Amino acid sequence: MLSSRAAAKASLSGTSSLRSLSVLPSNHGISPLAPSSCNNHGNHPIHHQQRRTLLGLVHAIDKRVYRWARGVLPPISKTENIALGCGTIGFDRDIFSGSPSLQHLIDTYTPRLSPDEQSFLDHQVTHLCTLLNDHDVVTDKDFTKEAWDYMRDEKFFGMKIPKEWGGLGFSTHAVSCVLAKLATQCFDANATVAVPNSLGPGELLARYGTSEQKEYFLPRLADGTLIPCFGLTGPHSGSDATSLIGSDCVVEQRNGELGVVASFKKRYITLAPVAGVVGLGLNLKDPEGLLNGVGEEGFTVALLERGHDGLEMGKRHIPLSAAFMNGTVEGEDVWIPMTSILGGQERCGFGWNMFVECLAEGRGVSLPAGSIGAARTVVAGVGAYSRVRKQFRVPIAEFGGIQEAMAKSGSDGLITIAGGDVMNAIVDNHEAPMVISSVMKQNCTERGRRIVECGMDIAAGSAICRGDKNYMGNAYMSLPIAITVEGANIMTRSFQIIGQGLTRCHPHMSDLLKALQLPPSEEKEAVQTFVRQFHKIVGHGITNFFGSVTKGIGATFANKTRSKKAYKDGDNLLAFHEKQLLRLSNNFALTADLCFTLGGRLKFEELLMGRLADALGAIYLGYATLHHYHRRRGIEGLEALTEHAMLRLEREAQDALYSASENFPGPLGPVASTVMKMGCFPMGGLTRPYADPGDDLTKEVSRLLTTPSEIRDMFEEGIYSAPDGTTHQMTDLIKALPICMEADAVASALRREKREPTADETNLIAKADALRDALIQVDVFEHATAAEAQPGYVRPALVGTEERFASMDQTVFREAA
Repeated sequence: MLSSRAAAKASLSGTSSLRSLSVLPSNHGISPLAPSSCNNHGNHPIHHQQRRTLLGLVHAIDKRVYRWARGVLPPISKTENIALGCGTIGFDRDIFSGSPSLQHLIDTYTPRLSPDEQSFLDHQVTHLCTLLNDHDVVTDKDFTKEAWDYMRDEKFFGMKIPKEWGGLGFSTHAVSCVLAKLATQCFDANATVAVPNSLGPGELLARYGTSEQKEYFLPRLADGTLIPCFGLTGPHSGSDATSLIGSDCVVEQRNGELGVVASFKKRYITLAPVAGVVGLGLNLKDPEGLLNGVGEEGFTVALLERGHDGLEMGKRHIPLSAAFMNGTVEGEDVWIPMTSILGGQERCGFGWNMFVECLAEGRGVSLPAGSIGAARTVVAGVGAYSRVRKQFRVPIAEFGGIQEAMAKSGSDGLITIAGGDVMNAIVDNHEAPMVISSVMKQNCTERGRRIVECGMDIAAGSAICRGDKNYMGNAYMSLPIAITVEGANIMTRSFQIIGQGLTRCHPHMSDLLKALQLPPSEEKEAVQTFVRQFHKIVGHGITNFFGSVTKGIGATFANKTRSKKAYKDGDNLLAFHEKQLLRLSNNFALTADLCFTLGGRLKFEELLMGRLADALGAIYLGYATLHHYHRRRGIEGLEALTEHAMLRLEREAQDALYSASENFPGPLGPVASTVMKMGCFPMGGLTRPYADPGDDLTKEVSRLLTTPSEIRDMFEEGIYSAPDGTTHQMTDLIKALPICMEADAVASALRREKREPTADETNLIAKADALRDALIQVDVFEHATAAEAQPGYVRPALVGTEERFASMDQTVFREAA
């Protein structure tokens, strides 16, 4: 954070030992460097005077540097201060420290389902999927009453509500698995069930509600009597939802009762059109001091039921082609008694704490679950389709372009599943990691979009024609919505992840920032803390610099000498990639330290922060992927898929860091860039060894994903499979895959052996051909709209054709001839 001039002044303080003295109060007397029994020379008054003078000079320089840093740092708002204290830090801090441990991740976090949770997935979730026809849901823009009633009766909206209040009391991992499975059948069901189980506000009530609020609301939320929603975002809020612009309330007293009068305009509120209760985010003001020390001004959450005087709910948005309920919540001068403030009067001004600590689940679990569902759909459905579909008498799975797209969707799918498993386990460990949840939201929803894009490219025409046979089109239209909500990805990536990560997860930054925020009356203590933390940051940077150099050279040598088939040894796979991730973590931590040369300007350098967010995301997801391999080791082919994923993640992190070094901003940018390149890439291009997976590995991964294999079985674990006797495109494709594979093998043998097929072989080939013919068909409709279905309807273009022919003598070609 020091400018070059300030750094030069700081160097006047002499050795590090003398600088360390500056953190001591001036009344400590004799320097701790002095021996306990001084000789005559050491007791000379002149020497004592010199020491006092030097200490005074050091302290004066420290104070000046502190005041300079305080001056260049933008003031931290109350909201930002609260955010810095909310949530938890854990593995994200390890990455910022440059010393994450795979073994610690393995020992600490294990996602697991209880027998009750597994049974719910196998039975209730499967049955709900049978009630949902995705095409009908999107066309009608709603579920049937039967589906709504089933979700209520089976407590889909109360999965996170404790059993004592009538809920299911499920783990975060269970909720994620439910949402992912629903996404394989109907993305709108995924969104509908997600909201009550993240920002419902059921979870907020369970944690912070008064006893009266819990007793009334929680049982009704658990059994679905009240469908909840959370009203936060306003027209002028955008991704900064907590700014609460246009959502104000003022404390008043009416008829002896304390409450607030609120005006608000909320939009993009999922479930608002059908919600029975809304948790409303408001900016509370108390100009007359009526709170009287109980509660405070600021972000406050109110609970309003549908029908509350002045509350307007019911109008709908239509997000792209999606059918899930989404709309507005508005009110003008609405009276809200203090008993309707979530948590009561004492929780006034506490809403930001509530929101942030619960946001980790909605942002880091619910939204990635949709991408997990998309990944399973593409691998299971499109992987089978690529073998069923033939061009030029060859399954398209044999084409190089298809293999590339399948391998990418498979490794991105593995990365997303692995990241979700670790995130779920972190939350189930009673942690609320704000930075990792942001990484998961941004990174996994973006990967989900890429996965579905690959699937759409492979399925081509069958993926763009709507109808019952299209199992991917609605997901393709829904993923941009997931990318937009709860902090648009473009903002999350370029501002939030690193802006919050540096201040929250850096091992020394938080205390330094707190020192800079202390009032002038505490300057003496603040200077001491600032200098102590500054020394630690410098030491941290030096450690990571030399760690980057040594690990970079070692990782490069290991990479260059490694066999392309080495990944087949699972122990080698884990050991090799853990070393690469540790090297990249050191590189990232060094770069994070160099960001302090920007001071307060960092928050405006969004291009740099976006690149560092890419690096951080790749590193975290790399560790998660190795964590997944360690847990699921033994699945045939998992080594190849894990290798493909790790090579891509390492390349992503390397490219992001190199791009940052090439474009490091600020007055000290050239210096920081040079230091970064020397540390991260000490031998230039030689120490940038990571490259995309080779063609042989890509072909092997594609083969595993498009033929019956244990890898395919792993992806199919969490998908909806329709009951026997029903028509369901994805289920039918999966069932057809082994039959078509066997028929192709027989046909190949017949050509090779130049013989006629047996009766059984003829029947097998005919069965496969019939399946292929049925499964490549797309839906065709007599009419596409309700108007077209009306008796006597003629399309406008045909009406015009008839009108033009009416004035002609000949109306058909034969008559003209």
